[in-house]
Amino acid sequence: MQYSCNFQKVYQTDVLVVGGGTAGFGAAVAAARNGAKTMLIEQTSVLGGMATSGLVGPFMTCFDNDVTEQVVKGIFDELCLRTEAKGGAIHPSKVRGMCSHNSYYLGSHECVTPYQSEMLAVTMDEMVTEAGVQVLFETRLADVLTDGSKITHAVVLMKEGLCAIEAKCFIDCTGDADVAVRAGVPTWKGDKQTGDMQPTTLFFEVGNIDKEKYIADLEANKHLLDNHMGNCYSWTVREAKANGDWSLDKNELGMYEQNLPSRWKVNTTRMAFVDATDTEQVTKAMMEGRRQVQEVLAFMRKYIPGCENVQLIQVADVLGVRETRHIVGKYELTVDDVLKHAIFDDAICTFAYALDKHDSEGGGVTWSLVDQYYTIPYRSLLPVNCDNLLVAGRSICGSSEAAASYRVMPACVAMGQAAGTAAAMAVAENIKPEEVCIEKLQNTLIEQGTVIKRN
Repeated sequence: MQYSCNFQKVYQTDVLVVGGGTAGFGAAVAAARNGAKTMLIEQTSVLGGMATSGLVGPFMTCFDNDVTEQVVKGIFDELCLRTEAKGGAIHPSKVRGMCSHNSYYLGSHECVTPYQSEMLAVTMDEMVTEAGVQVLFETRLADVLTDGSKITHAVVLMKEGLCAIEAKCFIDCTGDADVAVRAGVPTWKGDKQTGDMQPTTLFFEVGNIDKEKYIADLEANKHLLDNHMGNCYSWTVREAKANGDWSLDKNELGMYEQNLPSRWKVNTTRMAFVDATDTEQVTKAMMEGRRQVQEVLAFMRKYIPGCENVQLIQVADVLGVRETRHIVGKYELTVDDVLKHAIFDDAICTFAYALDKHDSEGGGVTWSLVDQYYTIPYRSLLPVNCDNLLVAGRSICGSSEAAASYRVMPACVAMGQAAGTAAAMAVAENIKPEEVCIEKLQNTLIEQGTVIKRN
């Protein structure tokens, strides 16, 4: 079956960023600030992706493993500071030790960033507007048009119908490598050997908790935590399971207090074996997630001190997805690179979050702390088979095990900033992104706040 039509509109820009999540936000702001005419398309009506539509939070740590130095700054830190100034966040430097803001985790959870998703979205709107980015909401990628090894246009579905966007350089920040796949870039899903992907989650927010009572009970049971690495209320979940009141795969209650007293983000639902590039599977997972939300609320009211009158504030509009496609790029970032303090000559950012590998069946989590920090190479953002495309976010060229660290949002903003900066340079010099001078790119990123460790 074939279908043809005339495009309702044709836009032209220098840099097109596809996907307005944390990576796309960072990419668009950076590209525009570095002089490129920049357009950003987003399929929902809000920037931030998982951080806003997905209600995911807090931002995981942006500090090194020793919690002595902040290693993700630049646009990410500006976002945190500006949101904090609005009363919508707490800067990560102020969140230390085991506390309500990090669900009583310690390893890799010091210096997280609690925030209100609504206020984060406002700050993002301001930053892209100030940078001069043209944003189009309710705009979904349908396909790309190519000429040899270059993308010429993105075909998008808008309220007006099918439209086209012509650009000189494209940045794929969809999280699922949607642009790359449509341009013919090879990819793989999840683990290369098994195809298994980390489970999905539907976040939700609650309020009306007696915080003093809740914290007092946690403090009294702190000795039950697994070496201060989490498993919050796992002892109560075991009791509920025995009573038939808990059917979820996850064996703990992840409760992260925001900067507003007694407003919490809950990371507890689990939908395993979901391919989030499949619409039917996403639909089933969303429905199951909403069912699980009600079960968790009932559990909290019955079993958790201080939560007897807990109220549901909101449920995420989109599924929380940890992993789908990985592109085949110029370099595959490996788990050894992450764990062994890899310092690359073409590093474009630094990160230090632990390997936070959620088992594919949905129940457990495997933790491995990194050695100080590691860097992410520019080559991992460069796909094969496409000369004017960069990829930023969780779908860069990296193994499933390595992605268990770099998939989280501070790293995504940092990768986006690097991709946007490189795209602007490529357009200005009329060269391919892979031909951008690495030293010039690094110096520009450092001047604009990025931390790139050299040793």
